[in-house]
Amino acid sequence: MQHFRLSFIVTVVCLAGAVYWGGIMGAFIALILGILEVSLSFDNAVVNASILKRMDERWQRYFLTWGVLIAVFGMRLLFLILIVAVATGIGFVGVTEMALHDPATYAHHLNESHVQIAAFGGMFLLMVFFSFIFDEGKELHWLGYLEEKMSDFGKLQSIEIILALGLLLIMQNWLPDAIRLNALVAGISGVILFVIVDSLATLFEDEEEGEEVIEAIKKGSVMSFLYLEVLDASFSFDGVIGAFAITQDVVIIMLGLAIGAMFVRSLTVYLVRQGTLDEYVFLEHGAHYAIGTLAAIMLISMTHHISEVITGLVGAVLIGLSVISSIVYRSKHAQ
Repeated sequence: MQHFRLSFIVTVVCLAGAVYWGGIMGAFIALILGILEVSLSFDNAVVNASILKRMDERWQRYFLTWGVLIAVFGMRLLFLILIVAVATGIGFVGVTEMALHDPATYAHHLNESHVQIAAFGGMFLLMVFFSFIFDEGKELHWLGYLEEKMSDFGKLQSIEIILALGLLLIMQNWLPDAIRLNALVAGISGVILFVIVDSLATLFEDEEEGEEVIEAIKKGSVMSFLYLEVLDASFSFDGVIGAFAITQDVVIIMLGLAIGAMFVRSLTVYLVRQGTLDEYVFLEHGAHYAIGTLAAIMLISMTHHISEVITGLVGAVLIGLSVISSIVYRSKHAQ
């Protein structure tokens, strides 16, 4: 329970704020949103844990403190206000006032920006998925021969970027002409951001020390922290838009998602401290396949609406199957 103590404190504070802002019903809605955020983000926690375990304890604390503030206020509020401001041409202050005092209009503009949001987040998550399945250094393969052959394709330079951009070019043919360019720009921006964040560590590479320097950077640098925050933002896009189906009050949405974000972060640290990824060896595989599925759903949602329930169920099934496979694998090798 010690790993979740701060999460319970944040929950009490957020629910108190929700009562002050929207009464008992506001607190109830905030609690529902927090539960939904946690249930839909377990795969996010697993992938975060695979990155967080390479960072020292100081950066893990930053992930739980400053990271939550960035995730809630930065990614789940300010960034979405910025998206609407860019899409509509209304100033940042004007959109902020709209979100607080005219949430119905704000929600309308946010839904109008769904294609750009889905293209950006979907392409970023797709790159996360491709970077995992095309990792030629991966020794353990959940899907056996098929996954092993996909890893072999990782020898082809920039195969992830080629496939991601190729898929984006194909999908834009089904979009209306009015939003096709915006979708392309947003999708390419997602790919570019992934490449930048994923490869910034190489700027510090020394010709003599090489990989040792890069590994040290990854363990304690701001780059891994930044990668986690961008990854979390990509996961949050679909959830934030879905939250507007429950309430259009952005303050209640922010408080509810703050509860969920805090518990997801506590769960991430718990997985690291308990060595869960080492015990359930295919858990990371299942989480990445869930990410790949989420990326596909976000990209498909540019033209067809898909319920968040389907997203959550598919992710839960993949995580569950990976846990079962891990137990079978451990039992077999123990014998």
